[in-house]
Amino acid sequence: MPAAYSMDLRHKAVGAYDRGERKSDVCRTLGISRNPLDQWLKRRQERGNVAPVTYRRGPKGKINDLEEFEAFAKENGNLTQQEMAQKWPSEVSRVLIGQALKKIEFTRKKNLPVPREE
Repeated sequence: MPAAYSMDLRHKAVGAYDRGERKSDVCRTLGISRNPLDQWLKRRQERGNVAPVTYRRGPKGKINDLEEFEAFAKENGNLTQQEMAQKWPSEVSRVLIGQALKKIEFTRKKNLPVPREE
């Protein structure tokens, strides 16, 4: 997949068109095809900027606020992941609870005292 044009080039092209230059001259000077220039002008008219559209890969996470989840995990750390999933305000699976616990680096391991050397 080709890389997106830089914002600087986009602004130069749209600015040159706004100053009254013809689209074909702008495209020839900057070394771009006509289609991107038309798309940038249309995007600017619709959204107010020429920034590329960003897409999110994968589904949106169900546990978005990790600070809130960390407080929840400290409070309910003695429960299993399945029980934590049932107590969480929105519907989540135990797998998502496990992934969120991993993100906040929450562990159930005991902090065993280190034996003293005499």
